[in-house]
This record gives sequence, structure tokens and C-alpha cells, in this order.
Amino acid sequence: MEKQLWHELIEISGEENVRADERMSSHTTFRIGGSADLFIIPRKVTEIALLTEALRRYSMPYFILGNGSNLLVSDRGFRGAVIQIDRNLQNIETEGTAIRAEAGALLSQLALKAREASLTGLEFASGIPGTLGGACVMNAGAYGGEIGDVLKNVTILDENGEVRTISAQEMLPGYRCSRIQLEPWIVLGAELCLTPGDPAQIRARMDELREKRTTKQPLEYPSAGSTFKRPEGHFAGALIDEAGLRGFRIGGAQVSEKHCGFVVNRGGATAEDVLRLIRHVQNVVEQKSGIRLEPEIRMLGFDD
Repeated sequence: MEKQLWHELIEISGEENVRADERMSSHTTFRIGGSADLFIIPRKVTEIALLTEALRRYSMPYFILGNGSNLLVSDRGFRGAVIQIDRNLQNIETEGTAIRAEAGALLSQLALKAREASLTGLEFASGIPGTLGGACVMNAGAYGGEIGDVLKNVTILDENGEVRTISAQEMLPGYRCSRIQLEPWIVLGAELCLTPGDPAQIRARMDELREKRTTKQPLEYPSAGSTFKRPEGHFAGALIDEAGLRGFRIGGAQVSEKHCGFVVNRGGATAEDVLRLIRHVQNVVEQKSGIRLEPEIRMLGFDD
């Protein structure tokens, strides 16, 4: 790595916020992953443009990391820079029925702020462990709701280093996808448009969803949430169960016995264990049902 790049990054974000050879297992909810060559924690949104411009000049690949809740990192790590936004970029403001927040704001905190402001529409997000930025990228959702339902606009850093605000319609939100996945853009923040509601009813709905998560999801083990997208007209967990794969294990990775839609780390799982298990599940389910499951989790540092 170029010493000059190292010094430039420190000048932008501070010496304490630029690290070398950072273990990514400490930054994903799977608790899996080798080292990233560089790990940078910007102190404010404006630093992101400066950091990415410097990295591009030195041809250093980079990846924007939120809470690492939907990510599997290769055992070999990532030969590039990881920019973690959820540490400092969490500012949230409410005004009327609008909530404006930086990309690193946790969905759980957004749902709490909405409840405190007597705003309904974000209850579904109260138990999702990701950030607003990641939610915009994949149109995150649960229990019949998704971020695209309440999204008004998104502020992005485009491929030319320009900050732009695009409407929710321009985001082209679909099931676990958005235009952000197709463009070299970085989400900096977003504005949500909610509806006035009764605080007691909002709290009750959040409590109801928390109870569902606790009883039905394997929260006792590290995972990246739902491993597969829901095929149209079916449920991934049911297809996996019907294929006889409940509890199936490769190394430390296992199809959850509690909810077959989750692959969990039962202890010491490697990224290769998880990847082999995902492929095995895909192949067996396709053989049994004719349906090819598509992974929902993002992958970093893999050749393919």
C-alpha cells in the first residue's frame, strides 16, 4: 500500500480512524471474515467523498459497510478498503411527518424515533439490525413492510463525486433490490415520509413483532438474517424444510433448526462453510421443487 495514500486518509479522517489489516469477523453479525487491507471510519458525511476520491486515485477498491448484518466476508478477507459508516453517521431529525437521517442510522433507532414522534409506518423495521443506507440499497423489509413504502428521497454520492438527491421513484425499489445495486452510488442519507399514529398502538405493534422474531428466528446464533430471497408464490424456509434440510450442517454452518430460512454460525464457521452450505441448499431445493433459491445476503472478497 502506498504510504502517501495512508497519510492522505489519515489527514481526512484522523489517525485513530484509519486501520490496516482489520479482521472483518468483528464487523459482521455472522462473526465471519478475514482481514480488510484498510478499514476507515469517517467522522462526518463530507469525508466520504474525499476518502473515495483518494482511494480511486490509487486504484484501491472500496466497500461501504453499515452494521454488517447482511454480509458474508471471504475467509481471505478483502483486498481493498472498507469504509464503515454506522459508527459516526447516525444523525436523525424529525419534522412533522418526516424523518431525515444519515445513512449510518440504525433502523431500530429510526423506528424508536418514529414512535416517540407518534408516527406510524416504521414498525416493521424495529427489529431489523441494519442501517438506513443498507436498507435503501436492498429495499429491506419484514412482516409485510419495506423501506420503499415510506421512502421519500435518498441523498447519494454519484460516480462523479457529486452529491445528489433522487426521489423514491427514481430508486426503482423492488423486492430486496433497488437501483443503487446497479449504479456506482453511495447512500449518504434519506428522508422518510410517515403517518400520524397512536403511540400505544405503535408500541403494541412493535412489541408484537419483537415477540415474533424472538420465538421464530434463531437469534441465539450469529447469522446474516434471512439467507435466501422469497421465491414468488413460495417461502424459502418451507422449501428448504420440505427438501429435508432442517438442521443440515457443513462445518460450523447450519440450516437453522428453528427457522430453515436462516443459515447460522454454530461456532467456528468459516465463510467457505457457509458458501458450501448455501450451494448445497440451492441444489437440493432445485432438485426437489424445480425452484432455484437466490441468496439475499451480500458477499465480499469472493472471486465469483
